[in-house]
Amino acid sequence: MKWDFAFTAEILPKMLWATGNTLLAAGMGYAIAAVIGLLFALAQRTPLRILTYITREIVEFIRSTPLVLQIFFVYYVGPEYGLYLSPWVAGMIAIGLHYAAYLSEVYRGGIESVPKGQWEACTAINLTTMQTYRRIVLPQALPPAIAGMGNYLVSIFKDTPILSVIGVAELMQAANAVGGQNYRYLEPYTLVGVIFLVISLTSARAIRWFEATVRRKLGMQ
Repeated sequence: MKWDFAFTAEILPKMLWATGNTLLAAGMGYAIAAVIGLLFALAQRTPLRILTYITREIVEFIRSTPLVLQIFFVYYVGPEYGLYLSPWVAGMIAIGLHYAAYLSEVYRGGIESVPKGQWEACTAINLTTMQTYRRIVLPQALPPAIAGMGNYLVSIFKDTPILSVIGVAELMQAANAVGGQNYRYLEPYTLVGVIFLVISLTSARAIRWFEATVRRKLGMQ
């Protein structure tokens, strides 16, 4: 089968529209993961051992089960308990929770990299736990975590095609629809690959630039 440039030009607008949906899904999923991941990390450092234990078990469970199963669970099992979600919302929640478990480990590594003396100084000047994290610990913990956080952003973007299993109109579903309607899969699948490659490489370079900029401004090596 030869490459059809006219067909490529015809389907390109639809593929670009689906790319926008894919970027939106990745961005929303990452925002959820970033917030919940930080909560997971902080919950594992509380004096309440039961909370620490429960959070660690939840994180390990999420990390040990496949994302596609979690998507199915949220979308199909949720209604049995009165939780009716649209494919978009279910997909964002599933992706957000899945990657929150991974980001929590990135946050944990950054928090543990803060010198012990910083914690002792906060205690000495009677800072509350909230003030300690907000003013002292997190500003020092997040810069070293930028690289890991950025890697998971790219990973979320590359995992968005899984959302097609519940009907989310992202890039891969658009390619399948175009291929099925026209009985041509070479062009749409190739475009998907090129689009993912370009965005992934661009994102990776942007993350490296941002990390270097932050380190330079903070005087880090």
